[in-house]
Formats: sequence, structure tokens, C-alpha cells
Amino acid sequence: MQRDSNPIPQSSIFVNITRGIIWGVGICLVLDSCFNVNMSALIAALGVGGIALSLGFQDTLSNLIGGVQISFMRIVQPGDNIQVGNNKGVVQDVTWRHATIKNRNGETVVIPNSVISKNVHLPPPERISVPFMALSSDDLDSMAEQIVQIAHEIAAQYAEIVSEPNVLFTEVTAEGIMGKVLLEIDDAEQATPVSDAITRAIAPIVRK
Repeated sequence: MQRDSNPIPQSSIFVNITRGIIWGVGICLVLDSCFNVNMSALIAALGVGGIALSLGFQDTLSNLIGGVQISFMRIVQPGDNIQVGNNKGVVQDVTWRHATIKNRNGETVVIPNSVISKNVHLPPPERISVPFMALSSDDLDSMAEQIVQIAHEIAAQYAEIVSEPNVLFTEVTAEGIMGKVLLEIDDAEQATPVSDAITRAIAPIVRK
């Protein structure tokens, strides 16, 4: 399933469903051939009982169907950057009941599949904003050029740059001039490392 040519999404929900089918078929064959159990009658009985069970497990079935839907139709796949309500992060896996995403703080968030199938947004490439304060107002253009060059070199080491870095000076205060570096990359997982690396690299420049 990890091959690039494989059309099946790389979500554990399909692995678990396949395992369940294999075990179910195997158990039926053993009961029929070794213990002479009438599988037709047993399957019919299980079908009647399944209707009763489905009424008590509506949420579970809703999450299962939602997981198959979003995975098979490739709405959400591991590695996608998604936003569900106030939760935004990179999809780690889609199971039979829920999907796990990792946000920019490194926290793992668990979201039911039924919620994702009804309310999911695929935001644009990850936007990075690094604020800073320049202590000196001498030659801001030169400072901006240096910051842009540093931000470009750092971001290119982590991911593909979708929107080139840009420096904006936003406010003049008693302590200095407020500004920020703006850019977009295609890999949301690298947003935090890129922000951290840019902050460390431009600190000596804005502190002059």
C-alpha cells in the first residue's frame, strides 16, 4: 500500500477492514468444513441481529462510513493539511472511527470521521508570519533585503516555497519599528521549524 503506483489510500482503515474480511472468511470456512456448521443459517441470523445492533451503534457506523468515504474518495489523506472547526494540522492517519492530526504545536488532535466528512476545509499552502522589532531605523530597505534573502535560503532547505518572502514594516513604537516576514510553503509540517530558523537567523540583523 505504500507504493506510489497503488491507487488505494494509505490509511489504516483499509488495512483493518481487509484484515476483518480475511478473518471472517477464514472462520466461516473452518466452521463449515471442520465443524459442519450451517453458515447460511448463521449468516442470516447475524443479519437480523446486525439490524438491531446498528440501531445501538449509530455513531460508530457513522464514523466508519465517514472514514471509508473520506479515504476512498481521497478527500483527506495522510499528509494533508486540513482545518476542521478551530483545529488545524497535518493528517497523520484515518482509522475506522477517527482521524488524528498534528497541529503546529506538535499536539495530536483526534477528530471523529463523521465530523470531518461534514465539515472539513483544505486551506491554502501554509502561510508563515515571523514578527520582529528593528531597533534602528537606518536603511530599512537594506535590512529588508537581507531578511528576505535569509528567509528564502532557510525556507528552501525545509520545503518548496509557494510565495516568496516579503518584509512589511507595520508600526513605529518607542522601542523600535515593528515588522514581519511573510511567506508560504507547501509543507505544513515544516511551518514551525521554518519560523524558528528564520527568527534565530534574523535576530542579529534587527538588533543592530
